[in-house]
Amino acid sequence: MLDDGPSRRLSLRDQIDCVPVYVVWEITLACNLKCVHCGSRAGHRRARELSTSEAIDVVRQLAELGTREISIIGGEAFVRKDWLAIVRAIHDHGMDCTMQTGGYKLSRDMIEAAAGAGLLGLGVSVDGLQPLHDRLRGVPGSYLEALRVLNDCRGVGLIASVNTQITSTVMPELPELMDIIIDTGARYWQVQLTVAMGNAVDNDQILLQPYELTTLMPLLADLHLKGRERNLLLLPGNNIGYFGPYDVLWRGPDRGYYGGCPAGQNAIGLEADGTLKGCPSLATDRYGAGDVRDTPIAELWATHPALQFNRNRGVEDLWGFCSSCYYAEACRGGCTWTADSLLGRRGNNPYCHHRVLTLAERGRRERIVKIEDAPSLPFATGRFSLVEEPIPAADPRA
Repeated sequence: MLDDGPSRRLSLRDQIDCVPVYVVWEITLACNLKCVHCGSRAGHRRARELSTSEAIDVVRQLAELGTREISIIGGEAFVRKDWLAIVRAIHDHGMDCTMQTGGYKLSRDMIEAAAGAGLLGLGVSVDGLQPLHDRLRGVPGSYLEALRVLNDCRGVGLIASVNTQITSTVMPELPELMDIIIDTGARYWQVQLTVAMGNAVDNDQILLQPYELTTLMPLLADLHLKGRERNLLLLPGNNIGYFGPYDVLWRGPDRGYYGGCPAGQNAIGLEADGTLKGCPSLATDRYGAGDVRDTPIAELWATHPALQFNRNRGVEDLWGFCSSCYYAEACRGGCTWTADSLLGRRGNNPYCHHRVLTLAERGRRERIVKIEDAPSLPFATGRFSLVEEPIPAADPRA
């Protein structure tokens, strides 16, 4: 995902008025990959995906609400036949359009056509070196295709970025992966923890354990500094952090420190069948706010409880460690998606660097254990228990 440039950088007025500046729009759930960590269980299109005319009307409504950037996703967005018409409509309504893709079978001609329609940037998923990436994405050759798309973007003159899921096995590969990303000419690299949703619940061995942040965060800080020297900006997703010793590198002082989950405040998620959410990744059954076919987006945005939960949110729904944390009022439990998907309730997020370090000072750590599978539905969640335990003694033979 691209860096927060001028178009979606929030002003004080945006924050006060809760303007939905940034929208992530799943335009289809159809996909040509078979990712073992896919939270939406993408593959087949939804039963009632918006028609072209309905999609264009959504663009109009979002522009009228003050949206300044729309990122189209899937599934795989370009599998939808009218995707270029949607890109063009977003551009023609004065909004920036970016796209996130797995890149598999996205040809150079298609990239050139997208740039001509007004696409500003393309984010390509690369989840490790070739063996790991292809295994996670479920299609041999998907890694080489992703790199080819990144190189094609450079040839076309389109801004390219890379998105990487942080799974349990990718950490040792990140330094070499950064070299490869830089060689492709990508300018931004966003990293995000894989969350316990959909296919990732079925394959829970790929989930990072909370205590592994003690290794991950110094590594990301080192890569961030080295990347800056080589014209690559490593950016954290909303579930990377919070308030640890390295937060200042990517969130402050010029960008500001983490200010809590933005879902329903200045961000919208939209599913291909017209379901509106405050964040595209949130569980639909708990955070779906209705169908844009039935109710105008402005009305849903202004009135629906599923979009309101963050706007006047304090610390009342925090629990566990987060309820007594020093940063509770600012952080509000971190990423809603991460905590809610894992524990079935927002307000207690074990994937927090400050939390992990605080527990480590007490000789303690937290570990997640799956206790319930997720239904075979898009954005479905299972259930995990959170185990606090003593940090094991180091093996004297190591």
